[in-house]
Amino acid sequence: MDRGQQREAKPVKESRTIMTQLIFPLDTNHHHTMFGGKLMEYMDKVAAIAAMRHARMQVVTASTDSLDFLAPIRVGEVIEVEAYVTWTKRSSMEVYVSVVSENLYTGEKKKTVTAFFTFVALDDFGKPAKVPAVIPETEAEIGLHASAPERHSLRTKRKDDRKLD
Repeated sequence: MDRGQQREAKPVKESRTIMTQLIFPLDTNHHHTMFGGKLMEYMDKVAAIAAMRHARMQVVTASTDSLDFLAPIRVGEVIEVEAYVTWTKRSSMEVYVSVVSENLYTGEKKKTVTAFFTFVALDDFGKPAKVPAVIPETEAEIGLHASAPERHSLRTKRKDDRKLD
């Protein structure tokens, strides 16, 4: 089937992507907590994979917002970076990313970071391409899907305001 014909709506679970990583000293700053930039790199990669799984074509990061660091991640902890597509427009996809850290000795887990990434799907010529709609199934997916249009409006307004600078 031609990629241009793959436009049926897809369940969120088809884009879900999880990466597990052990945090080493080289991943941390002088406070012995994980570098925010290193974590953002992991988040962007996992989000990109989720977007590509949904669109089944190449994607580019268009924006990152609501990146909230909730708790530090320490050397020796394991992080689980999870991403999935929550909502789509014509060629763009909103991807929710969350990071949970785990102390392997105590078993304590905590949500450490959340963010929303926006990706644009590209056709073989590098032009924006239409993506399938999303079918949310769980309560969390339904909630994120329902609130996505408001986040999209805020992103659009922020982008438009920057054009005036």
